[in-house]
Amino acid sequence: MNIPSNLKYSEDHEWLRIEGEEAYVGITDFAQSQLGDIVFLDVDTVGETLESGDVFGTIEAVKTVSDAFLPVGGEVLEFNELLNEAPETVNKDPYGEGWIVKIRMTDPVQAEGLLSADGYAALIG
Repeated sequence: MNIPSNLKYSEDHEWLRIEGEEAYVGITDFAQSQLGDIVFLDVDTVGETLESGDVFGTIEAVKTVSDAFLPVGGEVLEFNELLNEAPETVNKDPYGEGWIVKIRMTDPVQAEGLLSADGYAALIG
């Protein structure tokens, strides 16, 4: 299981890659493997400011639909438009081209409460 050490992780299986006051959010390799083939992503929260733990969108796979949660509070700046045409990118490259949203964090200190790669690895066993 791929768990990059440069990211922070939530217990809900989202990852956070911080770049200054902005950050990219996606789902982990573990999460995409549990969901199976992803066929659609619905993110209608661009422009909204959400709290940590709020649902920012849904991920539809062949057999299920799952909510996606923001690991830290922030304004949703952008949805990865590539996923409209190729939602399976989340399965193929969850930590790269498969990012889901870009946010401006309202309180970057919140990221300190997320799991490290080692902590996330322990969580998923």
